[in-house]
Amino acid sequence: MRVFLPWRRGVRLCALLALSTGGAGGLSGCMYAEDCVDDRMCLAPPKSRCEVIEPGAGPVMDECGVFVRASAPEDAPRAGTRAEPFTSLQDAIVAARARGLRHVYACGETFEEEVTLTSGIHLWGARRCDDGGWSYAWAFDGPNAPTVIAPPQGIPLRVVGDDAATSVIFGVRAVAADASARDGKSSIAMILSQGARAIVRDSVIVAGNGEEGEPGEDMPSERATDGLVGNDGADACTADFATGALPVRTVCDGGIESVGGYGGDGGLESGSDGEPGQPEPAENPEGKGLAGVGADLTPCSDGAEGALGADAGRAGGGVGAGHLDIDGWIGVRGEDGKRGGAGQGGGGGGGSKSRGPMVACRAGGPQGGAAGGSGGSGGCGGRGGGGGGYGGASLGIIALQGSVLTLEATKVTAGNGGDGGVGGTGQPGGVGHKGGYGGRGPGNSWDACHGGKGGNGGRGGDGGGGLGGPSIGVASLGATVTIGSSATLDHGAGGEGGLAGNAAPDEDEGKGEVGDAVPYRQFDGPDPLPPR
Repeated sequence: MRVFLPWRRGVRLCALLALSTGGAGGLSGCMYAEDCVDDRMCLAPPKSRCEVIEPGAGPVMDECGVFVRASAPEDAPRAGTRAEPFTSLQDAIVAARARGLRHVYACGETFEEEVTLTSGIHLWGARRCDDGGWSYAWAFDGPNAPTVIAPPQGIPLRVVGDDAATSVIFGVRAVAADASARDGKSSIAMILSQGARAIVRDSVIVAGNGEEGEPGEDMPSERATDGLVGNDGADACTADFATGALPVRTVCDGGIESVGGYGGDGGLESGSDGEPGQPEPAENPEGKGLAGVGADLTPCSDGAEGALGADAGRAGGGVGAGHLDIDGWIGVRGEDGKRGGAGQGGGGGGGSKSRGPMVACRAGGPQGGAAGGSGGSGGCGGRGGGGGGYGGASLGIIALQGSVLTLEATKVTAGNGGDGGVGGTGQPGGVGHKGGYGGRGPGNSWDACHGGKGGNGGRGGDGGGGLGGPSIGVASLGATVTIGSSATLDHGAGGEGGLAGNAAPDEDEGKGEVGDAVPYRQFDGPDPLPPR
């Protein structure tokens, strides 16, 4: 505190109020009490009365800045003066920038609008406007209330700019509505864009609650595409060489096919083997989908039943911290469930023969043995359920790369994060169908063999639950943040992680993580901008 020096006996001392805000444009000077205007001597004469910016300072002159009052009559002129103030904070800020002024003075009223402040323009709230002097109202109650910025949607207060100028924000209460950010579920009260600089003094920043994340998409309860019945083989004595039954195939989403194996050909002295069903398992100790053996010294054999498609496992839940960008916070969804495996087609049945210890075909007619039936194709795998959405965040202030934030005598409060969304349920796999019949032999000759049944498709995996939304007072991404001893950062509860699809309340598999609940968090991201 500087004082005026007496230059004669009996001269009263007058307080010289000074404020230094670093990058705020060198705000300093002196303000004289009205009762000692005539008898004074100032150690450091002020450059301008507009530079005096302290609680308790006297009336503000029209030339000092732009004035805004929400309750001004709608039909009144909008010159931006004390007598003819703007009614919109944003309009006043735009006018100040256009006129080369640095100060916006706002009444202690509520402004239901989103506000973007350019670095270097100062917002002086909590002004007492009823007396026409627009002096500061130090107590935040009754007629001396702060300037409240509380839009029904969106981010109440943004600071933008990267020219190294600093804005002072004083006497403001920025209040974000629940789930009012652009993602429709987070609540964020203030954002400093890249390179912006702000000092927040004697203010209150309040974020609302985050909304629950959206549930993942449930897949249809009807089964996926079923397989096809295999083709029947030709009877003996219908051709000199009876070609085995043609395969059937089921084309599933993603181009995956389940194919029943060819039936074996019917011959004179022996029948040929069928072909295995597709897709063949990587490991097949049980011989699933193998082809039937053609007749030789012994009768043929049927094709083997195809392997079941693998059921997809439950997908993982959303984990991690999420990340920050110019619109706020982006969380982590639960993983989508994977598609179930396609059932393997059944093996083709072995072909038979027309000669040997049996009655041969009628003389003069076709002589070929009976052909094997083809395998049935397998069912398609079910589609996986969608991952649950992340819960909305509650963030008091976000400071992005290269920004500089200082909090002095300010309270920042975050609400509760939203719970993560539940994962979607997977679809049942399609049914595999039976193989075709082998052709019949005449009299006591051997019949050809049947194709194997196709395997059922695997069930689609259930989606994982979404990440719970965080509750953070100040979230920084490569910013410089100074929290004064008189500033406080409060937070609520982090949102619960969403359950996986079809999960019981006590099942942790596939559940999303609980959201952070901390006063301050530094997020990972690019290096901060180099100093200017």
